[in-house]
Amino acid sequence: MTRLSRSAVGDLLVLSALSLIGVLGYETSFGDLNFLLAAFGGLAVGTLAAVAGSLWRLGVLTTVLLGLAGYFLLGTPFTMPGAGTFVVLPSLESIVGLAFGAVFGWADIVTIGTPVEAPYYVAAVPYFAAWVVSLVGTMLVTRWLVRRRTALRSSVLLIGPILLYVSGILLGTDEAYFAGLRGVTFAVLALVWIAWRRGATVEASGEGAQRLRRQKLAGTAIVVAGAIAVGTLAGAALAPVTPDRFVLREEIVPPFDPLEFPSPLSGFRKYTKDLAETPLFEVTGLEPGDTIRLATMDSYTGRLWNVAGPDDVGAEGGGYAIVGESLPEPLLASLGSRREVEVEVAGYDDVWIPMAGYGSSLQLLDDETAAREGDLRYNPAAGTAVLTSGLGDGAKYRLDARIQEEPELEELIDVPVASLTLPVVANSPDVVAAKADEFVGDAASPIEQLRNIERALKTGGFLSHGLASDAVPSRAGHGADRIIELFTRSQMVGDEEQYASAMALMARHLGYPARVVMGFAPEVPAEGGSVEVTGGDITAWVEVPFEGVGWISFRPTPDQVDVPQEQTPKPKSEPQPQVRQPPRAEEIEDDLLTTVEIDETEDDRDEAFAVPGWVWVVAGVVGIPLAIVFLPILAVALMKRRRRRMRLKGANDRRAAGAWEELIDRYAELGFEPPDRGTRLQSARLLERQAAEQGLEHSGANGSPGEQPSEPVRLASLAATIDRDVFGGTEIPDEVVTARWTEADAATAAVYAAAGRIRRAISRYRIRSRR
Repeated sequence: MTRLSRSAVGDLLVLSALSLIGVLGYETSFGDLNFLLAAFGGLAVGTLAAVAGSLWRLGVLTTVLLGLAGYFLLGTPFTMPGAGTFVVLPSLESIVGLAFGAVFGWADIVTIGTPVEAPYYVAAVPYFAAWVVSLVGTMLVTRWLVRRRTALRSSVLLIGPILLYVSGILLGTDEAYFAGLRGVTFAVLALVWIAWRRGATVEASGEGAQRLRRQKLAGTAIVVAGAIAVGTLAGAALAPVTPDRFVLREEIVPPFDPLEFPSPLSGFRKYTKDLAETPLFEVTGLEPGDTIRLATMDSYTGRLWNVAGPDDVGAEGGGYAIVGESLPEPLLASLGSRREVEVEVAGYDDVWIPMAGYGSSLQLLDDETAAREGDLRYNPAAGTAVLTSGLGDGAKYRLDARIQEEPELEELIDVPVASLTLPVVANSPDVVAAKADEFVGDAASPIEQLRNIERALKTGGFLSHGLASDAVPSRAGHGADRIIELFTRSQMVGDEEQYASAMALMARHLGYPARVVMGFAPEVPAEGGSVEVTGGDITAWVEVPFEGVGWISFRPTPDQVDVPQEQTPKPKSEPQPQVRQPPRAEEIEDDLLTTVEIDETEDDRDEAFAVPGWVWVVAGVVGIPLAIVFLPILAVALMKRRRRRMRLKGANDRRAAGAWEELIDRYAELGFEPPDRGTRLQSARLLERQAAEQGLEHSGANGSPGEQPSEPVRLASLAATIDRDVFGGTEIPDEVVTARWTEADAATAAVYAAAGRIRRAISRYRIRSRR
């Protein structure tokens, strides 16, 4: 077993410090420094695996396999302790999460809204990144840099920490985390390390050593001062006040496309007709006057209002992104009182999650829904969320939210409408523009114009859901034809679907970025408590954003339901002469259909055998650790077998020499340190001396303690015999070759038996091949 030199330990400490500085850039994605536990774990596991491989003289492949075993066996408490067995032991879920995080976590993290908290395996991203950099960097330090230390080789080792630094930028947000401080510290530490190690191989003593040390200190001080000066001046000259950072999350479109689902507003009449008395969900924590948001629609095609797709959403639209328990805040909102709402779903079955106000955290409480937390998407600008796999009966969640403050009319007189980019309205009827200009009248300010439109619709129209109990019929829909019908009939008749759509189109005609919100308005008692929401509580309203205030709501739907009847005179009937009708002919029914007998008996076919789920769990929990332990042994054993077959081929003198090469490699795999160069006799004496120092020169008959030890293993005689075979110039019989291999195997078996179980177990992971 070798030891790490003091310089190698210093190199590892510098690389670890640089890696930590680089991985700190992940803070903008995770929102806090909790991810550092995963990063520390990755650095520790990767470094220790590579150091162990160097100390135990393992091959590169074996060291990588050891690092992989450590990655899966030790990663659970650092990344997902909640999924582990007794927190620290790996489970099937945590092992799968570590694998998924390493492969898919990079794509997930750039589509998740910050702070990143889901999926459950997302912490595996910094853990895997730090593990890879530390494993490769440590292997280079202990195997490559120690052979010849140059500035160029030292610079190559900086690639890993630099990649970590860049990944923190690309996976983060446009808000840097101490960019100047981290950048200068990283550069200074890297430059000082390269400069200090550059002359490490120069030998000097006495006054020369002191002079060399003074030169290094002076050079280091100059490098540090120069780096700080250059960094400060370049940062002040080149970095703008609000730097436009290139981050992947700004370039990648979130995968959720609302256009894959029907427009929520198109199903408005389903609630008022089919689900009017059906309990949809139960809510606690609301206050009187609170409404529940279901979906926000800002795109109109002439047929319907819909949620804007990922190709149409503007920079202020937010878009729907994967989120964890914490929800991002909206960019434009004046948030007031707080609500702690708990919802339990009953008859509601859709992908849109009922929300109150703008959420700050959303926790899925039931196990079935929590298992699908990766399907959760949230749009902070709209204040709405969606579970792509759908909410079902029994779903339960807790929402912490804040309510948008809505100032009075007088407070908004001088406030302009916010300049936002929303999808363009298409195919809006001409009558909308005419009515908008008519309803606005002489109003000048945006809030007065919008309130005039709201008042005109609310007081000049009538409410009808098209039910049999309504005074007049009201057709469903909010396409261009239905909006034209709303304004061209003698009386405006409709419900929230038509009035909210019409007002939003009017606001768009005036140039205001209006949107339609669909939700529920249950009656909340003054004392609060639990409220049962039914389909009859469905409603819709309009929202328009005001600069520095947020989205202000408008409710143009009238309350009047008694539509005045049009008085139309009844036409007088005039008598008509009677005409004798011909007799009716008997019509014979054609037998157009044939009877089809349907076999309604149940299919008695046997169902296919299905393996129970617990079998897969047990197999994963037991099989994966066993595979991590034994598959490397199997791979190494196959390579050793191939090595032995190759040495048994060729001429007999070459085969005899192969017996000695096999012995040397077997000794090295056991932890001995044979010389890379030298004669067989020199190698034999060195190995005998090491065996004597380690107490392995004797062994029992079976290598067991307590038995009478045999004679010391003599390798020198075997080396001298093989030298005579190779250099004697005579033909070697096959029997002699077989004898040489037998003697070499016996010597190897003797020292293996004396070495002990631990060293024999470690040797199974090692593979060495002399060239």
